[in-house]
Amino acid sequence: MTNQEQIEAFYTAFAAGDADGMVEHYHDDIIFSDPAFGILKGERAKAMWHMLVERAGGKNKVTYSDVRASGKTGGARWTAKYVYGPKKRPVTNEVTASFIFKDGKIIEHHDDFNLHTWAKQALGVPGLLMGWTGFMRKKVQKTTNRLLDAYLKKSK
Repeated sequence: MTNQEQIEAFYTAFAAGDADGMVEHYHDDIIFSDPAFGILKGERAKAMWHMLVERAGGKNKVTYSDVRASGKTGGARWTAKYVYGPKKRPVTNEVTASFIFKDGKIIEHHDDFNLHTWAKQALGVPGLLMGWTGFMRKKVQKTTNRLLDAYLKKSK
């Protein structure tokens, strides 16, 4: 499978709500990062996708475009539409992804999006007022990683 096909298969699985299908394209030593989780490695990165897909319960809408790869790097753009939190706030998250490949698998996956834009949608007024700050970034990462820790504990 080419690197471009790896990316396309990853997002096709994501759009179908298939976390197993997503993480099969990850190298065992995967390094993932994004503004919401920070840096995740190995099994934590894989578990994050399982947690997100399970929490969505098939209600996420994921689309992707601009898939490209050359040599050992690649990228794509993707959009997720979902509801967030107890208030079920609608979120549209526009993400730019970059990838590095090793041994025919994705070894690095870095997602970038505007955390302030996300926070305004997901958190309402607090996100509007504080979503651009380092404080909010740290709070979001602490919360998401606490959820991931609980998910991993439950999965054992």
